[in-house]
Amino acid sequence: MKKMDLVSGYKGMVGLVFGNENNSTSNEDSYVERLLDCISNGKLPEDRRNAMAELQSVVAESHAAQLAFGEMGFPVLLGVLRERDDDVEMVRGALETLVSALTPIAHPKLHANEVQPALMNADLLSREGQSISLLLGLLEEDDFYIRYYTLQLLTALLTNSPNRLQEAILAIPRGITRLMDMLMDREVIRNEALLLLTYLTREAEEIQKILVFEGAFEKIFSIIKEEGGSEGGVVVQDCLELLNNLLRNNSSNQVLLRETIGFDSLISILKLRGTTYSFTQQKTINLLSVLETIRLLLNGDSNTNILTNKTILVQRKVLDYLLMLGVESQWAPVSVRCLVFHCIGDLISGHRQSLDALASKSLGDGSEVEPALNSILRIILRTSSMQEFIAADYVFKSFCEHNSDGQKMLASTLIPHPMSITNARFEEDVNMSFGSMLLHGLAMSEHDGDLEISSRAASILSHVMKDNIQCKEKVLQIKLESSMPSLESAEPLLHRMVKYLALASSRKGKEEKSTTPRSSYFQPIILKLLVTWLYDCPKAVQSFLDSRPHLTYLIELVSDNESTVCARGLAAVVLGECVIYNKIVESGKDAFAIVDTISQKVGLTSYFLRLDEMQKSFLFSSEKSTQPQPRKPLTRSNANSMAEMEDIDDNELTDNRNDDHPMLASMFDSQFVNFIKSLEGGIRDSIVQIYSHPKSNVSVVPAELEQKKDENDRDYIKRLKLFVEKQCSEIQDLLNRNATLAEDLANTGGGGSAETKPRSNNGSERVQIETLRRDLQEVSQRLEMFKTENSNIQNEALSYKNLAEKMETDLKSLSDAYNSLEQANYSLEMEVRALKSGGATLGPDIEKIKAEAREEAQKESEGELGDLLVCLGQEQSKVEKLSARLVELGEDVDVLLEGIGEDETGLLDDDDDED
Repeated sequence: MKKMDLVSGYKGMVGLVFGNENNSTSNEDSYVERLLDCISNGKLPEDRRNAMAELQSVVAESHAAQLAFGEMGFPVLLGVLRERDDDVEMVRGALETLVSALTPIAHPKLHANEVQPALMNADLLSREGQSISLLLGLLEEDDFYIRYYTLQLLTALLTNSPNRLQEAILAIPRGITRLMDMLMDREVIRNEALLLLTYLTREAEEIQKILVFEGAFEKIFSIIKEEGGSEGGVVVQDCLELLNNLLRNNSSNQVLLRETIGFDSLISILKLRGTTYSFTQQKTINLLSVLETIRLLLNGDSNTNILTNKTILVQRKVLDYLLMLGVESQWAPVSVRCLVFHCIGDLISGHRQSLDALASKSLGDGSEVEPALNSILRIILRTSSMQEFIAADYVFKSFCEHNSDGQKMLASTLIPHPMSITNARFEEDVNMSFGSMLLHGLAMSEHDGDLEISSRAASILSHVMKDNIQCKEKVLQIKLESSMPSLESAEPLLHRMVKYLALASSRKGKEEKSTTPRSSYFQPIILKLLVTWLYDCPKAVQSFLDSRPHLTYLIELVSDNESTVCARGLAAVVLGECVIYNKIVESGKDAFAIVDTISQKVGLTSYFLRLDEMQKSFLFSSEKSTQPQPRKPLTRSNANSMAEMEDIDDNELTDNRNDDHPMLASMFDSQFVNFIKSLEGGIRDSIVQIYSHPKSNVSVVPAELEQKKDENDRDYIKRLKLFVEKQCSEIQDLLNRNATLAEDLANTGGGGSAETKPRSNNGSERVQIETLRRDLQEVSQRLEMFKTENSNIQNEALSYKNLAEKMETDLKSLSDAYNSLEQANYSLEMEVRALKSGGATLGPDIEKIKAEAREEAQKESEGELGDLLVCLGQEQSKVEKLSARLVELGEDVDVLLEGIGEDETGLLDDDDDED
């Protein structure tokens, strides 16, 4: 019932599409119906066979017959396949007719948005119950043509309804096994089964795993070897496409390949055979397919698996075969050489063993032996293919990435040579070192104006210096001689690159407007070098700013509307680096002066808009900043176009000279795009920070700071205080306004966002709020300071009070001791008087005793008085310090000492009374 509803729906669409056609359509419908009736109900086998042959013919040739067959033909022919009745010819005819019904026919009146009969028929057949199971069962038949047409029918179904067929095959027991068995059949059957499996495994991960466990790897490499490896035909291409489907983003299958049959069979396909090394189109496609397999093993979602693959591949000498194919065999097609360079770059990226192998590898024979890196650099500098330059450049990018030792090794060879040597053609001198060849390439524009070679050399130099401060500073010391030494002295390499940048601008201005000039990518590449060189390198910034025209030229480039979006944006980034990595203290070259120059010559709004325009351009799109775009898989449909790689054609671009060159999309990868985006954020923040803080040095002293004649010091200090307060207020207000302006401009620049949050306050309100917030903060700080001082004063006053009480107690104790001594002395004197009055007989003895007593009392009194005077001196010093501190704290000392004085006076009066 469900099938009848589907057929009814298609009948409606068929009537809609062909309702206006003549009666021939209805005649064909009735003719197809009669043929189907004869096949179903014919009495004679010969009549049924003839009807089947006629039906196959009309369905293969007639668009209307395909539509009519889809309405009523499938149940009839599937019934023939089920019954069979030992009539092999009828089964063959039914299968061939079904294949014709699913094969599209070119129809001049059929539009793209109308019903496609082949697609409709494939959908109807895939929905027929048990149809897939029935077809897989036919693969076990002994008849060759039955198996052949069955595989063709399954391939046609898979092409039009892949998901449904994949699900049906997985649901059938031993469905995949039956297809795998076809790989061991006769050659024609094997080839059809191979083609079917390539379609079946493109996106079906479960089927991929089953095929691997069914021994797909062994069978694939067995067929490749039987067909002659890379010299084989399209069957080798199909085998490699199936192999790539099994390995793509499938780490488990890669592990099984590595641990079962290994990589030797794969690497052997790269070996070039014969003496002429001829490259037919099919051989080129086969080599591209195996190189794609190598790249799949070198990339994926498992870092551990990738590192293991790299280690085994480099141990199996895959680097030797790649260098032979891509570097030494210059007769190989450009497409093959480019993919070889990408494989080498993937192999050495982040893998120390591969890096060391490439660094130590030499190529050539006899006296023409040279390091492999030198050979690759020579290709970069002299190739006429833009694609080959980009691919070879990727090798150096991968070699220098996170490889400081390799960068230092390359930088150590950068030694300038005299002009007589550098004037020689570098492609003819294989004994030239890497550094000499690179500097020669950089100096080519000075000799013959060849900016293309210099820009390519600049790209390599940027890789050598990236994130390596030692290499940057070493290259800063390099000076190149001028082509006319009598007129000009040697100039730093950094200054020469800025000169080339200006030369590229003048060259571009002379190009015809009708075409986008090839030189449109010279500026961005040189600017990329400057961005890399100045990043986190204050010495490079200082060297750049040593020549005043450099800053002037960058300002003009940022303001030049005729330049490309990328050139203007990168020039703005270089200016920003001159701000954030500027350690110069000299006035006019410091960071504040650079920002001030940008503000005056360009305007902060225009400056930030240049950065924003670059971020919104195609080269810096959000898609590139996430992950690099995966390489398009090589299939039968695109193999020829990928083998015949065409170089980037400047004439294919638009007439707008402001468009960036398409090759920059490859040079500015996702890593560089993300680097520029993070750097741009730092530039915006730095400019806001500079506008928010004043300069540390003041070069001009205002006249108000000079002391006037007949002005005393007190009035002068008072006037200076008022002047400073006024200046502080004005400066703070100006800083607040500048900070608000800079922040508004930075946010206006967008930072890559399409929408900005509306602000709740305008500029003046923000200044007032900031002022109030600052005042409140200052008052709070003062209050806390006063609270702390008050607490300290109270503690100190309490300490002094305790000390005064202790001093008072000590003085009283001393006074009591002194009174006791006086009383003892008085008692002794009374005793002496009594003895005197007692009798003269004691005469001399009494006087002697009296004298001794007086002397002893005097000594004791003098000792006590000395101690008392020392104590009084110490206490008097403490009292003086305490009085001075109390005066500083605002206390009245006389009031505090009033009570103490009265007590001492009273004591003295008492002593006098006792006397």
